[in-house]
Amino acid sequence: MRARDLHPLCCLPVDCPSPPPAPAPAAVAGLLHKWTNIGKGWRPRWFAILRGGLLAYSKIRPRAAGSPTPLPAPEDAAAPRLIGPAGYAAAAPEDRPIGLVHLKISSSFRESKSDDKRFYIITPTKTLQLRTNSVKDRVAWIEALVSARSESSPNGVLLYDQNDASFSTDRLRNRMHAEGLGEEVIKDCEQIVHSEFSQYYTQMKQRCEEYLSFFGSLPQQLEVLNEQDTTHSIRPECSCSGHGKCCESSNTESSDDAGIQELDESSDEDDYNFCDTRQSFSDSAASPDLRIKHSNSSNDVQQYDHNFVESRSGKRENECLLLPLKRRTKLPEPVEKEKGVSLWSMIKDNVGKDLTRVCLPVYFNEPISSLQKCFEDLEYSHLLDRAYDYGLKGNSVMRTLCVAAFAVSGYASSDGRPCKPFNPLLGETYEADFPENGIRFFSEKVSHHPMVMACHCEGRGWKFWGESNVKSKFWGQTIQLDPVGVLTLEFDDGEIFKWSKVTTTINNLIIGRLYCHHHGTMKISGNRQHSCKLTFKQQSFLERNPRQVQGVVEDIGGAKVATLRGKWDESLYCNVTNDGVNSSAESTLLWKKHEPPTNSTRYNLSSFAITLNELTPNLKEKLPPTDSRLRPDQRHLENGEYDKANSEKLRLETRQRMARKMQDNGWKPRWFDRDTEDGPFRYTGGYWEAREQRKWDGCRDIFGELPGKKTSPVPASVGI
Repeated sequence: MRARDLHPLCCLPVDCPSPPPAPAPAAVAGLLHKWTNIGKGWRPRWFAILRGGLLAYSKIRPRAAGSPTPLPAPEDAAAPRLIGPAGYAAAAPEDRPIGLVHLKISSSFRESKSDDKRFYIITPTKTLQLRTNSVKDRVAWIEALVSARSESSPNGVLLYDQNDASFSTDRLRNRMHAEGLGEEVIKDCEQIVHSEFSQYYTQMKQRCEEYLSFFGSLPQQLEVLNEQDTTHSIRPECSCSGHGKCCESSNTESSDDAGIQELDESSDEDDYNFCDTRQSFSDSAASPDLRIKHSNSSNDVQQYDHNFVESRSGKRENECLLLPLKRRTKLPEPVEKEKGVSLWSMIKDNVGKDLTRVCLPVYFNEPISSLQKCFEDLEYSHLLDRAYDYGLKGNSVMRTLCVAAFAVSGYASSDGRPCKPFNPLLGETYEADFPENGIRFFSEKVSHHPMVMACHCEGRGWKFWGESNVKSKFWGQTIQLDPVGVLTLEFDDGEIFKWSKVTTTINNLIIGRLYCHHHGTMKISGNRQHSCKLTFKQQSFLERNPRQVQGVVEDIGGAKVATLRGKWDESLYCNVTNDGVNSSAESTLLWKKHEPPTNSTRYNLSSFAITLNELTPNLKEKLPPTDSRLRPDQRHLENGEYDKANSEKLRLETRQRMARKMQDNGWKPRWFDRDTEDGPFRYTGGYWEAREQRKWDGCRDIFGELPGKKTSPVPASVGI
């Protein structure tokens, strides 16, 4: 049986428009300005209404001086009707359009009330903001769009030709003749085939008409939804109506180019999320046949510099997001050429001493403080968001696994970091507000001897706090760091996990390549069903597979319910077990380290760490005088002003001599306190409220000059 090429829905010849490499001839064309993003603003695009109810737009090329306009002559029958100026030529036929809109499928058009040259094309999946050169052009464009929408299939009725569905039974007849069947039997078989095909054709035709009728009714449904909205026009501020409207201040072209018709425009503009453009229709307002669902999977990602940071899962529908900050991707270019320092001359007399009391030049520092280093542990905070979601679903095992992955991920940034962070001054603080990650972090140095730093972080459905007191010893070729203190994670549902960090050893201080390794056992204790034990394998000269981490999750009775394996500088995998046997042959990826930045320096900071000391004029106005970003020696080091950095470091060391005396005289932290004399420090609250009011009562200028004091030319014994 020979049949013609048929449409998959209605068995009709394929007439439906699709995005071909060379679009069909345009019926109407012209230059429009399209809103792209807040950085690029309005950009010219060449729009063409193709025959078949398809609107295509592409980038334009300015005509070379003196070259003729490469558009068909007006008398050409195939020439499109031009609207507006023709000073730009359309994309060459071999170029693909960067966006397509099917006008026949649920498209509506709306004029702007605030600008008589602007109008909008609204579909369930996108909203295009367009601007013409005159009021007359806007009227012409809207009339052309309305005409194109109703031209091909008026009132949703399917146009077809009965003869287009014809087919032949010649091959069937010849085959039956070859088998020796009689003419009467052959005619009966042909009649059966014709009858079955006719019924099938009728069913497909009816189904296709139902689809077209449904799509044709969507504009009216959208208009009903728009009328029910409190505002009847697209507002210049962020729109959260959930009807696919894009706001004037939206800074993303991806929001109005999303959908099944979208073509690749990744190189057109930068994409920064501004509003949640995922569509939501209530059951009462939408058609019973229309159920638009979206995934709130925790695997959604948003691009962060050269890495991908997983976004918070479980966002409410129609949630309007704040405009994410454009954070820096590299450190400033150094002002001076850095001079090397002899390490042996600095350490030969300090064997066995506490490293925090050894004075070192800024050459051995990286341009962040230990308070900022604490926040680096929150780089993969999305793991805690995921753990929170698993807990809401009753999956305690996966929650524990995600917490374990978070505890391991904090070590990833230590790989290849040859320099030490600045030791903070007594009372020094650091804040980090990362709305794009859904977290807000604050830390303060609460004790000078012993040096203790306390931190507190709030995320979506969880709180994280702890204190860090590192005991360090220098043994000539190596430094051993033994963390003291407990980290606590509490979810909003009351489940709590506690753990302490493992020992870190820094090797080859004098000879060889400097590197560190972490070793020991980390016990993550939970107050409910499960706990976890992680083993950071001790590295040896004969070890062929270093930096390994292995772990096991156990229930209250001590039974193994899951295992973990991986490397602290690469990734971590898990296997959930049933009755001690792996339930799956394949391991599940829990966490993977982000790719390093392209703008690397000798400090080898991650993309996340590069942003921690960034200081913008707007942020500087909001910070207290104790914030690490305002520390002068650290700022000079970041800028490559090494002489000034060393000079300021000596000045601050002189001032820091008073810290021990201040602490002995009853000095108290400003934002943290402890219930008992030996208890842990807890955040007392009030910092973010004081920040909002710009009232920093009780915050001293710890980085300024002391009244009546002069900087000592002799290095102090307190290393910072």
